[in-house]
Amino acid sequence: MNGKEYISAAEYAAHHGIAERTARHYCAIGKIEGAFLTGKTWNIPAGAALPARKKRKRKVMPLLAALREQMEMRLPGGIYHKTQIELTYNSNHIEGSKLTREQTRLIFETNTIGKENEVLRVDDIIETINHFRCTDTIIARAEERLSEAFICELHGMLKSGTSDARKSWFAVGAYKTLPNEIGGMDTTPPEEVAQALHTLLRQYHAIKHKTLDDILDFHYHFECIHPFQDGNGRVGRLIMFKECLAHGIIPFIITDELKMFYYRGLQQWPVIPGYLRDTCLTAQDYYALMMQKFRIKREC
Repeated sequence: MNGKEYISAAEYAAHHGIAERTARHYCAIGKIEGAFLTGKTWNIPAGAALPARKKRKRKVMPLLAALREQMEMRLPGGIYHKTQIELTYNSNHIEGSKLTREQTRLIFETNTIGKENEVLRVDDIIETINHFRCTDTIIARAEERLSEAFICELHGMLKSGTSDARKSWFAVGAYKTLPNEIGGMDTTPPEEVAQALHTLLRQYHAIKHKTLDDILDFHYHFECIHPFQDGNGRVGRLIMFKECLAHGIIPFIITDELKMFYYRGLQQWPVIPGYLRDTCLTAQDYYALMMQKFRIKREC
């Protein structure tokens, strides 16, 4: 045997933590270099490495492909263009932005406001521009595994350059330093945020095939934690949009008209999940109509 040391398929399997049948199959199809058969026994070089498994290439949903292509082209008037304006306008408006949909559109298209004799908040303009960057990020990195670092990056991007960013106690791109509440309810104390979000992500990633309900459940718990001093709602909705794209689910935009139903749904999620689910399904129907308008297929 040319002075080489050989082991059996059973020994090879035990060493690499695989089934003996798998080891024999690798030998039979030539995946283990130097393995040969003597009678019915496979002889495998003792130092043979475990063959690398080919990763199945996940099909990209037509919507995500279209969003990425149009984003790269900066194509005007398509579904990417429409998504940027609607997602940014509605998510910011829910949180108190005074910019109109038309003003949001002008900022996206021309980087101007185009209005005279009107007082506008600088933060509204900055956060609108920042939200466009956040939306580009979730489209470009939709399939990236959701992590604390990614979530903090979104927050840092959203709040960069705002008046909040100049406050010593306001942590941009980092967890809150002061307690806060949502809708009159307490949220996770600052010192417990990191562990709470770590646990939430671990539980979320333990779900192999994620559904819309799994994404909504994550969103509910994320908002209960309320990890940042401000911007939690917008970051949370960006995450939902990203995760829908990542798992082949039609995404949705919570419009200003759906705001109160959305808030009720979040409050009632533990006892009546149908409230939030139905609101998001309604929003999903709106987005599906948008896809139909721009002739984007729903499935691969």
